[in-house]
Amino acid sequence: MTFSKSSKSVAGGIAAVLALSIAAAAPAMAKGKCVRAGGQGSNILPDVAKFMADAALKNSIAANGLKPAGKIKQTCKTDVVLTTCVSRQRACK
Repeated sequence: MTFSKSSKSVAGGIAAVLALSIAAAAPAMAKGKCVRAGGQGSNILPDVAKFMADAALKNSIAANGLKPAGKIKQTCKTDVVLTTCVSRQRACK
């Protein structure tokens, strides 16, 4: 696969932005700061959507090496057939 000069510069720009955003986030996490983690789940059954949102939240916290702090706040919205829930929780390094 060959890339043109312009696609290489776009890819380089995207990589630079990604590197800067990671570098900017690293000092905040290194100081023990907390973030608000979240997870989303959707299903026809509301209880399953709630469970999936909580599971996604826990996976998000674990994947970033954080520890949960405080209560989980959950909001759910039901459209015609589908229920979508979002779970959020404070998480610290």
